[in-house]
Amino acid sequence: MRDVTKPRLPSGQRADILLAAIVGVIVAVSTIWSAGGLHFVHVRAFLMMAVGLVALAFRRRAPVLATTVAGVSTAYYYIGPFPDGMEMLTFAVASYLAAAQGQRVAAYVGTAAGLSVFAGAEFLIGPPNVFRFLGVLAWALVVVIAGEVTRYHRAYLDEARRRVAEAERTREEEALRRATEERLRIARELHDVLAHKISLINVQAGAALHRRDPDQAYAALSAIKDASKETLRELRTTLGVLRQVDEAQPLAPAPSLDHLDELISHTKSAGLPVDLTISGDRVPLPSPVDLTAYRIIQEALTNAVRHAGSATATVLVRYDPDRVAVEIADDGRGHAAAEGNGIRGMRERAATVGGALTAANRPGGGFLVHASLPLAPADPPSPPDR
Repeated sequence: MRDVTKPRLPSGQRADILLAAIVGVIVAVSTIWSAGGLHFVHVRAFLMMAVGLVALAFRRRAPVLATTVAGVSTAYYYIGPFPDGMEMLTFAVASYLAAAQGQRVAAYVGTAAGLSVFAGAEFLIGPPNVFRFLGVLAWALVVVIAGEVTRYHRAYLDEARRRVAEAERTREEEALRRATEERLRIARELHDVLAHKISLINVQAGAALHRRDPDQAYAALSAIKDASKETLRELRTTLGVLRQVDEAQPLAPAPSLDHLDELISHTKSAGLPVDLTISGDRVPLPSPVDLTAYRIIQEALTNAVRHAGSATATVLVRYDPDRVAVEIADDGRGHAAAEGNGIRGMRERAATVGGALTAANRPGGGFLVHASLPLAPADPPSPPDR
């Protein structure tokens, strides 16, 4: 198979030598054409051209010296008895490249040296020609300015590319952060849905196994049936949102404190007596705060069902003007184990809405969970005064 790889362009020193060779051909041909033939061009003219071309070929190694030699040799060429040609191209290329590549000292020193030699010859040796000198000065300045414009343009493009890359990197980091937060939110939601319902099912299943009265066993099985149905409904709703399907079907209402009676009823059916107290003037809550308060109560009651043993629980919901507080307490045996996913999930939920949560064993026995959730997000910190 043929290799269709594009040929590599020369770089570094090889590129400079190739450039000098191309410039040399152009200068030599233009000089021979201007003189009327090769036999009209003296060998000293070619030697003077070669001086500038050699300097151009080694401009990377000594940019200031190379540009200065190119400028001075070009000035001497036009001062001397040599035929007209495009010798100025040698200096123009050297000066332009020096300015374009940020070698400003080389460009300015070389230009100043060449103009000084040309001005000295113009005003000290022969009859002065101000307009010719001004023309050469303008031409040299145009070359340097063109190099500066090229450098600025290249720096602008590099900065634009850097900003585009930075913006792309920032977008990727933001997308990754959002994806991580969404995964954590989904994990908390699934944990809250499954842990509570399955804990109720587990308790009722254990009760059904140990109850000899058929009516009590049937009641436990009925509670298991209702809890499992509710679990499937909530799980199907969550998965439907994740897959963005079933949009034509009405979704179940989002959990909120309005459905707290139903949650407590399920908890009572699992064998944990719960006393609910609501204080303060009830006000509409922001959806995130409402859901967070409900999930904290749900998780705390789930932990009480699993760990408290034979106990009772109390739930307090207090509405304040600027926040809502929830408190769940039980008089069971407390939590001997270290903080697990449930408590960590409650803390994370409270933090996402700008609130705080504490969870610890009570001194007299049992466990207490307290959360304070602001109704409005906290203002960001103001920048320090300068």
